[in-house]
Amino acid sequence: MQTKIAPSILSADFSVMGETIKKLEKCGADLIHCDVMDGSFVEPITFGGQMIKNIRPLTKLPLDAHLMIEHPKTQIKFFAEAGADIITVHYKACAKISDTYLKETLELIKSCGVKCGAVVNPDVPVEKIFEVFPLCDMVLLMSVYPGYGGQKFIPEVLEKVKKAREYAIKIGKPDMDIEIDGGVTEENCAQIRAAGANVLVAGSTVFKSNDMAKTIANLKK
Repeated sequence: MQTKIAPSILSADFSVMGETIKKLEKCGADLIHCDVMDGSFVEPITFGGQMIKNIRPLTKLPLDAHLMIEHPKTQIKFFAEAGADIITVHYKACAKISDTYLKETLELIKSCGVKCGAVVNPDVPVEKIFEVFPLCDMVLLMSVYPGYGGQKFIPEVLEKVKKAREYAIKIGKPDMDIEIDGGVTEENCAQIRAAGANVLVAGSTVFKSNDMAKTIANLKK
């Protein structure tokens, strides 16, 4: 299965975001990972749909909108219209509202003609989202606690990656994208891929590199 690298623009210089997006495409990125934080579900505030709208004309790469927000259903239309290609929402944020809110939100995303995905934090068993795997184009497993870049990878998440891939195969979706987000480096990427993840979010590793193209290539090898 092809490994895809999704640099997280959370680690980029926001003052030159346009140039950065173009450079990432030239350097071999496969997706642009957009970490949306609301200051409530997680402490920091990053950006909203306007950022997606502004960078959409600058690249042909898929825009991967990771919504770390409360009440995500209320924001789906805005991100879909802004140009997001895939929108992922957190199990924890949805479970606070109702047992059916995650499924309803994923169905809403699909109805907007956008790919959808469910996200679990390191302390949430991946089995919690097995019910919505048939709906998902991607599942995202956090390998750090969301909110801040530059954290260290939590190795226990690898077992969850294996379970996610095994379950995807079991339900007839062997090629489902399984994304890992947090602490991805050139040193641990092979281990992550071996566990079954094929989409690697990399923020600090890419943006602190002196040669982004080489780093992205190494993450794919």
